[in-house]
Amino acid sequence: MGRVEPTEVADTVRRAAAGDKDAWDGLVTSFGRLVWSIAAAHRLGPADSAEVSQTTWLRLVENLDRISQPERLGGWLATTARRESLRLLRLRGREFPTDDESRLDLDAVGHAPTPESLTMDRDRDRRLWHAFAALPENCRVLLHMVIVVGPPYAEVAQALDMPIGSIGPTRARCLERLRRLLAAGGTTSAAEC
Repeated sequence: MGRVEPTEVADTVRRAAAGDKDAWDGLVTSFGRLVWSIAAAHRLGPADSAEVSQTTWLRLVENLDRISQPERLGGWLATTARRESLRLLRLRGREFPTDDESRLDLDAVGHAPTPESLTMDRDRDRRLWHAFAALPENCRVLLHMVIVVGPPYAEVAQALDMPIGSIGPTRARCLERLRRLLAAGGTTSAAEC
């Protein structure tokens, strides 16, 4: 998705609200990856990400003529996708499926994990996620998007309604805050997390 001028977005939203199919298609093309990346940032699988995407676009259809700042549609879509992702996670009971089967059977060397190593890994993960949960929501969302999903910074900037040049410094501050939280909880080494 390339950089789209706010006035162009606002005009496209107005045309789509008036029933212009080409304008609607343009919105979906311009913001589709953004919506999908928000769902993926919440660790949703393909089917759940598709559901979040579909519901987000449905919410836009329902509210298209009521959006007060159409030039900020990217932020509106990101917020809606984030809320739908969280709603779906609550419904799913916070399941986090993994494709990494090696964590189920063998350690990195190819041996069956010992009960001690499993306990230590679980404890490390628990401390990491506990510290992560203590971060402000904006840090959690930014870190998920930048580290887990990895969309282009232009999409992150639009999704979070922030200047592209502030993403790196904000990410660094969020990671430093996470390091301090981990250190306060007893985890001081990057190797431990």
